[in-house]
Amino acid sequence: MELFTSVFEKNALLLAFVVVGALMLLSGWMSKTLTRGRLHGSAIAIILGLALAYWGGVSTGGDNGLADIAIFSGLALMGGSMLRDLAIVSTAYGVDLQEIKRAGVTGVLSIVLGVTVSFVVGAAIAAAFGYRDAASLVTIGAGAATYIVGPVTGTAVGASSEVIALSVAAGLVKSVFVMVGTPMVARLIGLNNPKSAMAYGGLMGTTSGVAGGLAATDKRLVPYGAMTATFYTGVGCLLGPSLFYVVMRAVVGG
Repeated sequence: MELFTSVFEKNALLLAFVVVGALMLLSGWMSKTLTRGRLHGSAIAIILGLALAYWGGVSTGGDNGLADIAIFSGLALMGGSMLRDLAIVSTAYGVDLQEIKRAGVTGVLSIVLGVTVSFVVGAAIAAAFGYRDAASLVTIGAGAATYIVGPVTGTAVGASSEVIALSVAAGLVKSVFVMVGTPMVARLIGLNNPKSAMAYGGLMGTTSGVAGGLAATDKRLVPYGAMTATFYTGVGCLLGPSLFYVVMRAVVGG
């Protein structure tokens, strides 16, 4: 056991990828067998990941979840800001700007409207719970857009780690709700063609939530919804720490 532990600790990042990969395989299996695809595997993976992080924190008394256990310390690097921002950039490079034109004005407006409305709602809820400084309000508002935009914005404006964690939690809740709710409302909102999928992805924004929800609705719509949702994330990362933060400071002060 000492030999295995030593090897795992020396290759902590590699083990982190193995653990996450195994968790995704398990989540995919649970999605197919227990929910017949209605609850996407990524939603189950998020829930299991949060449960494991909670267990790790309770077991060690630390603040980094499973990463506080020596053999799982690679999870801290894998889930840190460096690889997160790399994932955002690589996703953006995979999008063809010409493709967004296929959605027309509707697609562009859905992205701008989706980011703005999510931000305003998130910031309003944060204010209702007693947050008054611009950094906290803009970070939680950005988190309501997606759990990627939240920490990117929070890191840029100097928000506390607790507020950044709240922004991630807000984005995760939104992602799960979109995954579960999309198949339920698809018929009511006419979500049955590429153009409506683009508008939906632009309004909801959470790429994992939209992709999971559309996969459970009609797999052919996933690329269209995910495309505008990816642009949504990019727009949110640009507006959050810049325009939205400047406006928030003008409203509530520093």
